[in-house]
Amino acid sequence: MSKRYWLLKTEPDCYNWTDLEREGQTIWDGVANNVALKHLREMRPGDTALIYHTGNERQAVGLAEIVSMPYPDPQGGDAKLVVVDVRPLAPLPRPITLADIKADPAFADFALVRQSRLSVVPVTEEQWQRLLAMAGTAVP
Repeated sequence: MSKRYWLLKTEPDCYNWTDLEREGQTIWDGVANNVALKHLREMRPGDTALIYHTGNERQAVGLAEIVSMPYPDPQGGDAKLVVVDVRPLAPLPRPITLADIKADPAFADFALVRQSRLSVVPVTEEQWQRLLAMAGTAVP
């Protein structure tokens, strides 16, 4: 299977881009929604993700790499809960706001817009390239 792209949401008051940069790698946990868990199970090492701050920020702020296969959540106590390990790649030169994404017709079918409650969102190759252009970067 080829490389895939994702958007991972986090509440910046709980865990944010700066935390990920400081730690250098983290377990991406706390996902309980069945659809979001399905997306986590599809992740593979080498996949790339946008880190998106929810709450008052509502913007993608950094690029990260998936560095592990999905595995059972060590804190979960529930066999269906899975996690992946994530490491930061680079902050975005320009954050991409939800308002900017919603204003672009190319994202009308983007899960971030259609299923706003999902914490793990797949991103198509075309959407990924457009998002990177909006952020002013060409990083993977």
